[in-house]
Amino acid sequence: MSTSGVSLILILGVSVFFLFMGAVALRNPESVVANFGTTSLTREGRNEVRAVYGGFGVAVALLLLATLWFPHLKPGVLVAVSVSLGGMAAGRVISVFADGSPSFVAWLFCATELILAGGLLCALYIGT
Repeated sequence: MSTSGVSLILILGVSVFFLFMGAVALRNPESVVANFGTTSLTREGRNEVRAVYGGFGVAVALLLLATLWFPHLKPGVLVAVSVSLGGMAAGRVISVFADGSPSFVAWLFCATELILAGGLLCALYIGT
């Protein structure tokens, strides 16, 4: 497989992840926070989850997909999304120092964020 094919697969994979995350959060925000031990949300809480996980997730997926049709956007989008994912993982690590070690699920999310960030940086590196 060519490097451009690998880059395409990496971008599509991360896009699907964000699209799925966003769709789930928009449809059922409680299911997102249930992973972290929160069983119910207020109206404002549902609004926040739909905005941050839902709307943001769908927007990131669409932005990543846009790089397939507008290749001049690719470097900036891949770096920005990679840094965002790295920031999410860093926030989780900072939380360990503030609150103690979280559950396995939180560590799994942290690892996923780092893997996705690395995948996008690889897509950038091999796709140029």
